[in-house]
Amino acid sequence: WSSDVCSSDLILVSPTANQVAIHPEGEVAMRQGATAASNTPMIVSNVASLPIEKIGAAATGPFWFQLYPKEDPDINKETLERAQAAGCRAIVVTIDQQASAYEREQHDRNLAPITTRRAPRPTTARTPYRIRDFRLFYDWKLFADIRKLSKVPIIAKGILTAEDAKLCLENGLDGVYVSNHGGRSIDYGPATLEVLPEIVDAVAGRCPVLFDSGIRRGTDILKALALGASAVCLGRVPRWGLGAYGAPGVQRILEIMQAEFVQAMVDAGRPTLASINKSLVRTDFP
Repeated sequence: WSSDVCSSDLILVSPTANQVAIHPEGEVAMRQGATAASNTPMIVSNVASLPIEKIGAAATGPFWFQLYPKEDPDINKETLERAQAAGCRAIVVTIDQQASAYEREQHDRNLAPITTRRAPRPTTARTPYRIRDFRLFYDWKLFADIRKLSKVPIIAKGILTAEDAKLCLENGLDGVYVSNHGGRSIDYGPATLEVLPEIVDAVAGRCPVLFDSGIRRGTDILKALALGASAVCLGRVPRWGLGAYGAPGVQRILEIMQAEFVQAMVDAGRPTLASINKSLVRTDFP
């Protein structure tokens, strides 16, 4: 079997926030563990719990930076300058969290006994329903502004339709990231694996297609690649390793995923990445 199956650009660590909450070394340990696992790239969250400079200096492996754009362009400029100075190799702009609220969280809070209800999040919303509107200014012009500030490729994260994938290309983006934010944003949204084929068809090889949300095993990686993903990103899985054992836990759990993926290739009779194609999966069931 070819040695390319664990190449450093095939599996990435998804951006996830506040990692110090699950381990004292937080994003530093995550990056160290990812680097130790075949130089797995890590996408550092814009709401990381440690400074980007500290995370960037923690290891030698590649890392990217995830951006939640702000309405003030000066804040975006400062944030992107710091990330690029720290060594990030790509900017991942998350565009699926404009209102930044979770339906089930609202539902559970309203059903809880009055004595245990959490107070509503502070909001400056200008709407009668207190919808948090601090990201509702997002539009495609935003990417033109970000392009002026970036010396590295720019990718849109949160794409779930062929139409938006085409718009990404029309607006000069360097990659498309298929994600439903881990299934936490809106109930009844599509599973990313369901919409991946139409997005791959819309892109037609003109840019890489990244994929996340729901990958737990090596066979999940194989399915995503078979349906056209260029690479997959892992969110919860490396967090489990981080919470249990810090950097060694991240390294080990990524190595397990890599080994499971290779085993899945063996079982499916696919000796190289190039031999993985749609014939491996059935998506149209009677």
